[in-house]
Amino acid sequence: MGLRPRNAQGDGRGVSENDTRKPLTKLAQAGRRPEWTGMPGQPGGIVSPPVWRASTILYDDVAHLRKAAATSTHERLFYGRKGTPTAWSLADALTELEPGADGTMLFPSGVAAIGCALMAVLKPGDRLLMVDSAYDPTRNFCEQVLRPWGVETIYYDPTGASLDGHLADGPIRALFLESPGSLTFEVQDVPALAAWAKANGVVTLIDNTWATPLYFPALSHGVDISILAGTKYIVGHSDVMIGSVSANADWFGRIRQTAYLFGQMVSPDDAWLASRGLRTLGIRLAQHRDSALAIAHWLKDQPDVARVLHPALPDCPGHDLWRRDFSGSTGLFTFILNGDDEAARAALIDGLSHFGIGYSWGGFESLALPVDPARYRSATRWDAEGPAVRLHIGLEDPADLIADLDAGLARFRAVRDGGRA
Repeated sequence: MGLRPRNAQGDGRGVSENDTRKPLTKLAQAGRRPEWTGMPGQPGGIVSPPVWRASTILYDDVAHLRKAAATSTHERLFYGRKGTPTAWSLADALTELEPGADGTMLFPSGVAAIGCALMAVLKPGDRLLMVDSAYDPTRNFCEQVLRPWGVETIYYDPTGASLDGHLADGPIRALFLESPGSLTFEVQDVPALAAWAKANGVVTLIDNTWATPLYFPALSHGVDISILAGTKYIVGHSDVMIGSVSANADWFGRIRQTAYLFGQMVSPDDAWLASRGLRTLGIRLAQHRDSALAIAHWLKDQPDVARVLHPALPDCPGHDLWRRDFSGSTGLFTFILNGDDEAARAALIDGLSHFGIGYSWGGFESLALPVDPARYRSATRWDAEGPAVRLHIGLEDPADLIADLDAGLARFRAVRDGGRA
């Protein structure tokens, strides 16, 4: 049977204020309301909500159809585009993991979630403050969709310095954060930025994919809208595209209505796979965290590595903010090589045995990716000692990964210094 606590209104959205369950317990229990796990009129229920596939919903008669259309269609069988219990269960679970959320909407990718959230908040003539370390597709959406639509995007220093100066040119509608940035890992002072936004009537949105609400519950730090590329850690197996937007009571209704108007939805099969991945999020993140830290510390001591950009390292900029606000770190970070040699970086990556070369992250497999942050900067300048490599540390044994990277650094050194890999 379902185990989900109801909120004070009993509508299944949000979480009651007296819910004292720990995060790992929520991961095991969230989204398992009796409505999703049982049969009406029958006792008991199953553990995992099943896959409900549907486009057309049949009604008993015309009166039933008219009544259904005239009342709330939320979390009730109406038409397939409005969802089925498979998606509602996952949305429920994500809402439970985000204290302060009034509800969650699901999307077919993280980029779709970002785009729909921005469209729900903005209108032509508005001005958006976008963090300069934002995910590249987020910048593309701002430039190729929002700007032609009449929304001005202003990029700002991830530290939040001089935000007041932007108010001199007119009101700001929204402030978008990404902490840490997914290439260069600047940690933002989210509570301070959210407080600034609230004082100035600005809506706050955050891409919280790196930490997930398990390690950084963004709404409880003052943010209005939290966005996840569930493709990454929520799914955890590199086989599903999915995104989510969780919002407080001021914004959830608008997010939901915008998603409906754009016809945004996820397939029940993808929602089910994401729900299945969610149950093991806690133990997977712990392994990603521990292995990534071991490898980051090892890389710091290598003479061919200039810097390691990992927020949990004490000498990484933003570490004090990370330590104050986050309860853990995950498997994604970047290191900077000594010596600006593209061919040497390629030799390092191409010869790796235990790292795949590919976009995305958050799955069980380790990945290595050449990244060039300077290409994605407008308000700040990116300078580095050499080329950058972003790693996602998967669930392999870290000793094997270290040995692989050690051999890779030898190849880098050989090509950089004029030899052959």
